[in-house]
Amino acid sequence: MTNDVILRSVAGGVTLAVRALPGAKKKTAILGIYCEGEMARLKIAVQAPAIDGRANSALIEFLAEFFGIPKSSVELMSGELSRSKVFLLRGVTLQQARDLIGQPAQGLKA
Repeated sequence: MTNDVILRSVAGGVTLAVRALPGAKKKTAILGIYCEGEMARLKIAVQAPAIDGRANSALIEFLAEFFGIPKSSVELMSGELSRSKVFLLRGVTLQQARDLIGQPAQGLKA
C-alpha cells in the first residue's frame, strides 16, 4: 500500500510525514495523500505563506489541534525549508493517529 511511511511509531509518540502546500487560498486542511511508496506523505494545504517560518508554525498549530495535543507536543523533525516534512507527535499512539487520519490500519507502518 502507498501509505506505509506516512505514520511510524517511535518512543513517546509517532512521526507523521507531510507534504505542505503553503499559501492556500482556503483554510488549512488535509487534502489526501501525496505520492506513493517510500515518498508517500499526508498532503496538507496551509493558508500561511512559506515566509519566515509562518507555514511551519501554522502546520504545528493545525496538527496540535487536529490530534488534540498541546503545540509543545508537535516537533518539526525535518524539512524546515522544504515542502516535505516530518513531524513528531508526542503522546499520540499509532492507532490514535490512524483513526484520526482515517487510513486503514494495515496500510501504515508501526
